[in-house]
Amino acid sequence: MSTPYPFTAVVGQDDLRLALLLNAVSPRVGGVLVRGEKGTAKSTAVRALAALMPETEVVPGCRFSCDPAAPDPSCPDGPHESRPGMRRPTALVELPVGASEDRLVGALDIERALAEGVKAFEPGLLADAHRGILYVDEVNLLNDHLVDLLLDAAAMGASYVEREGVSVRHAARFLLVGTMNPEEGELRPQLLDRFGLTVEVKASREPDQRVEVVRRRLAYDDAPEEFAARWAGEEAAVRQRIVEARELLPSVRLGDAALRQIAATCAAFEVDGMRADIVMARTATALAAWAGRTDVLAEDVRQAALLALPHRRRRNPFDAPGLDEDRLDETLEQFGGQDGDGDGTGDDDDDGDGDGPGPGGGPGGRPEPDGGPPGDGDAAARPGSDGAGEPQAGPGGGAGEQVPARASEPFRTKVLSVPGVGEGAAGRRSRARTERGRTTGAHRPRGALTKLHLAATVRAAAPHQRVRGRSGPGLVVRRDDLRQAVREGHESNLVLFVVDASGSMAARQRMSAVKGAVLSLLLDAYRRRDKVGLVTFRGTAAEVALPPTSSVDVAAARLESLPTGGRTPLAAGLLRAHDVLRVERLRDPARRPLVVVVTDGRATGGPEPVALAGRAARLLAAEGTACVVVDCEAGPVRLGLAGQLADELGGTAVTPAELRADSIAGVVRDVQGAGTRRAA
Repeated sequence: MSTPYPFTAVVGQDDLRLALLLNAVSPRVGGVLVRGEKGTAKSTAVRALAALMPETEVVPGCRFSCDPAAPDPSCPDGPHESRPGMRRPTALVELPVGASEDRLVGALDIERALAEGVKAFEPGLLADAHRGILYVDEVNLLNDHLVDLLLDAAAMGASYVEREGVSVRHAARFLLVGTMNPEEGELRPQLLDRFGLTVEVKASREPDQRVEVVRRRLAYDDAPEEFAARWAGEEAAVRQRIVEARELLPSVRLGDAALRQIAATCAAFEVDGMRADIVMARTATALAAWAGRTDVLAEDVRQAALLALPHRRRRNPFDAPGLDEDRLDETLEQFGGQDGDGDGTGDDDDDGDGDGPGPGGGPGGRPEPDGGPPGDGDAAARPGSDGAGEPQAGPGGGAGEQVPARASEPFRTKVLSVPGVGEGAAGRRSRARTERGRTTGAHRPRGALTKLHLAATVRAAAPHQRVRGRSGPGLVVRRDDLRQAVREGHESNLVLFVVDASGSMAARQRMSAVKGAVLSLLLDAYRRRDKVGLVTFRGTAAEVALPPTSSVDVAAARLESLPTGGRTPLAAGLLRAHDVLRVERLRDPARRPLVVVVTDGRATGGPEPVALAGRAARLLAAEGTACVVVDCEAGPVRLGLAGQLADELGGTAVTPAELRADSIAGVVRDVQGAGTRRAA
């Protein structure tokens, strides 16, 4: 077994270490979500925590890690006799991104359940993680329904498996830790709220601290056991402190003044629901226990707010998590110490005991303030930004770049879907055969049976009962009789935006409306769990402004800073989109694409630009790519070029106004009709 990196040897990252330790003291805090760029010790810290945790006493032979002092009465391996337990290291269970529902919650042997009435249950990762740590790396890339399942289990402390009237329940109380890189996609706000705490981590910009990180890592890689031995004393001290804090936790007093501060803080920052109040109360109590106190102080409430509230303030996908600390201090001061019970909650200053909530005994660090939503720093008006004309001449005498226009207010869009029935990752856009959804048929299972079609199974087994010697009321079922249910739901797609940023689109007011339409479609892609990509074309070439990604936040930021000006190389834009799709088909062949071309349809620059654009469009159409053209042509005289482009692509053309959900009703029908025409 490899020697883990010592938890106390992690350089910096005070908030990360503190959040993990608070959950170790009180798992009821609700877990922690660690957000940050790659290479910031997220996984290292989580794995190091498992080695730091005190040993767990379990019932020998129990697959569900029951506590000998209080075994689970409904344990599938029970009932357990009273006998001495065995001690083992705290379990660290890692949930891979590609895990199935059966791997997470466990699986029932349906054949034995039907034929013998036996609840033969194979435990999943939730059972393995009971009384331990469940670590989900890249939790934002996990399927939403799996995230829902593990968060439900974490909240209820139990896991339920229901299959065709057969059910199994077992305890599942664990410390949940999720890590994610926001550049690869965000979690939905509803799921963010289910994590108790969140911390933002980033690499230090201080050369001395970076040097120390590299020095320690190299020393560990050269001699792991020797390096761990140097930190054994610090590890033992923190391990003992966790034990003492757990014992002290039931004695910690949460006074009325502290509760008032918690409630006032949650109200001041307009968080939804009451979960934030409860999490803050549990976190503040754990902070007091960690500091060796039996009273919750104002500094505990403040630190709890910094850990529990930032991720609960996201109102839409493009909002960055964050908290105004000045406003927090004002709220705590205004509502501090009003019950006069002398518990000290009205004093924001250090009480001089030198034993703050930080992992090493000092005060925990504050999260660095986050930036605002994309483009907030450019909100002020700029010289020349109010014109509606073409770009000004650049130094070379040609059409120069304009300062990027701000997007207009986004709106709710019509559903644009890919025709046919796919088999891609679960989502909310196009029809697909999925593991979840309405049942549409049955077939013999190809591999492990995951969703039994009971009626089809009974029909397959019924004709053979006499031959099989059936004598009682039970149905004699063989493996060949089992039928897998075919279910239809919805999939996510790759929505590739091909945006015209040429001079003909560069009128300030017009480009603002165009960006507003694309931003609205990005919001729709976020809600439907799509991947998105961005290709832009202007001047003499096209570029991939954003390779396909699950992060619509990054796409919105790239859109906001999109420069405009120059000629219109429409063919180059379509060909670049074709290249992007070709690569993505190799990477993710099951995910079907939807190409959204945003242009007025004009093609200029180079020899025969219109003919080249037509040939490029027909290349996409020949491969059956679903396409929509957002017609941005403006003015009293309309040439209808975008509509002609849509015909060449085998798709449909809509105006930005027609994208609105409260406008035309035939957008989806038109897109699907275009796909039918191509098939014909």
